[in-house]
Amino acid sequence: MADITIPKNLAVSDSGFLFLTSTGETFTLNEIGHFIFKQFQQNDSFETVKNKIAQEYEVDLNSLEKDLDDFIAQLKAYNLIETK
Repeated sequence: MADITIPKNLAVSDSGFLFLTSTGETFTLNEIGHFIFKQFQQNDSFETVKNKIAQEYEVDLNSLEKDLDDFIAQLKAYNLIETK
């Protein structure tokens, strides 16, 4: 998985509210989505985020990896993250 960065034109609140300043679009993350996004803000790698989720929540690792891949794809599709 490529490195994930948060675009400079994205404002993020402590409650998981996202605002794209370039388009005016807003998004709200649920609890787990907000947890994941905070890890990306701290420049954690995909593997680190996956391991933190596995420790924090009781989940099947195969399902976790697929769900995390899907979530990252959605964030990327909405220009809420950038990958290198």
